[in-house]
Amino acid sequence: MLMRFDPFRDIDRMTEQISRQSRSLLAMDAVRDDDEVVVYIDVPGVGADDIDVSVEKNELTVAVERRWTGEGKQVLSSERPQGSFSRRIMLSDALDLDRLAASTSDGVLIIRVPVAERSKPRRIDVSSTSDDQAIETTSTDSDA
Repeated sequence: MLMRFDPFRDIDRMTEQISRQSRSLLAMDAVRDDDEVVVYIDVPGVGADDIDVSVEKNELTVAVERRWTGEGKQVLSSERPQGSFSRRIMLSDALDLDRLAASTSDGVLIIRVPVAERSKPRRIDVSSTSDDQAIETTSTDSDA
């Protein structure tokens, strides 16, 4: 049987594997509604005890550890990334980092960060002064 030699085939395969791994490691979505920002991070195969969420100043860090033991077994294929992975996210001053909460559901880490009260949209009442008061104040100021 004759095999053709393609020196770029292995390079293409390695590039695709690296690209696939970097996209899939701790993939994230973030959404905001009126009262909070919610960050969703994929953590398949990772238990809550193997996830570390921390905040320092405005930087949120998520670190996960994913390992499986195949001791005494012959590994036929190993495509799922294992080891320690982390992701850093810069958060806005408009968020209340003291009330940040994290949970997991179906292989997704869900981080909820409330919007700080001072940053929430609020309505400002506009008062009205009578025209006589405005004229009186203007003429008193100009007399001085």
